[in-house]
Amino acid sequence: MIYLDNHATTRVAPEVLAAMLPYFSEEYGNAASVNHAFGWRAAEAVERAREQIARFLNCPAEWIVFTSGATEANNLAIKGVVTAAMPRRLGNSNRRPHIITDAAEHRSILDVFKRLQRGGTDVTILPVDGEGRLRPEQVADALKPETVLVSVMLANNEIGMINPVTMIGRLCREQGVLLHCDAVQAIGKLPVDLQLLPVDLLSLSAHKFHGPKGVGALIVRRDGPRIPLEPLFDGGGHEQHLRSGTLPVPLIVGFGTAFELVTQPRKPPFDELHLINPSQAVRNRFLAIPTGWRGPEMSVEMAALRDHLWYQLTSELDGLMINGPKWGERLPNNLNFSVAGVDGEALMSSLKSIAVSSGSACSTAEPEPSHVLRAMGVSDSLSRASLRFGLSRFTTEAEIDVAVAEIVQVVRRLRA
Repeated sequence: MIYLDNHATTRVAPEVLAAMLPYFSEEYGNAASVNHAFGWRAAEAVERAREQIARFLNCPAEWIVFTSGATEANNLAIKGVVTAAMPRRLGNSNRRPHIITDAAEHRSILDVFKRLQRGGTDVTILPVDGEGRLRPEQVADALKPETVLVSVMLANNEIGMINPVTMIGRLCREQGVLLHCDAVQAIGKLPVDLQLLPVDLLSLSAHKFHGPKGVGALIVRRDGPRIPLEPLFDGGGHEQHLRSGTLPVPLIVGFGTAFELVTQPRKPPFDELHLINPSQAVRNRFLAIPTGWRGPEMSVEMAALRDHLWYQLTSELDGLMINGPKWGERLPNNLNFSVAGVDGEALMSSLKSIAVSSGSACSTAEPEPSHVLRAMGVSDSLSRASLRFGLSRFTTEAEIDVAVAEIVQVVRRLRA
């Protein structure tokens, strides 16, 4: 099968695998073992990875707290801030901590918000527009004196939409409110520079950009007032007392190596990032990008292949509707569209040669249509008949052509 589901996970890069292997069988020490060389070398490998990540994000290495992935990082950020805020609020039951997010966030955000709401936290889940975007003015209107945290993803995992995080971050700073950002899908595709991006807490996961599964990080800003953050669990005081437990040294080594393989894009004014003129992009075999921004070569190539996929499909089929931004603020490797006039279950079950999805891989236990598309106002029938393509550095034009041929054949058969 041809793998085109890289928003769910990515293939581990050969360089990443090679870097990890010695730490499974040769350098197998515990990084917390401070009394012998095995532990010292493991600790050195962990700190080297921390520095690799810090260089990419343009932040001090001590801001990085390793976790098992972005789901844990999201939980630590949101629950940690709320738990730390509770003692200050308990003196007055009418002044519960208040937190804000939007209806198109990942389930590891929304489910945390709903659990906290059941426990008494004041929660606001804002609607999004027809492209899945949260507007800064919505956040401004929702802020209260009790607001302690806003959580907004940088790029959506289903529709590739890019949120105006810089504007939201500036607004939060003016009001003294912390901003958490799930940046999982953005690494290597968008600028993520913490000297420019005004976020206080940032979640990452290695397996979204050719690193291993099972490791991620929460970035905790430390260049201002201390961020009040309580750990999810206790035991050992690892990772600055925020994430106890034996560190998975091989995975952390792979995490750092994965960062070395992606190039940080140059930094435009963040909210002016627009991908333009797609027809010219297809003719020239690269995506037209505004002056002043040149992403890494692999992002340009992925965007060109994505455009090639879309224009080949629309030249053969009618009734295809883009979900999310058209060719504006969208990840260069993302394409999400609905197919009118077909049964969604039949569409997915008929695709035998390509691996794609109809929503988030983290929601597959739920039979409901995509909550992101539903929040955007897409009908349930079109949501079920949606396809999400996620391209990677390993995707080829030949694979895209095979995908086009199969989708065209299946849709025509289902419509007959």
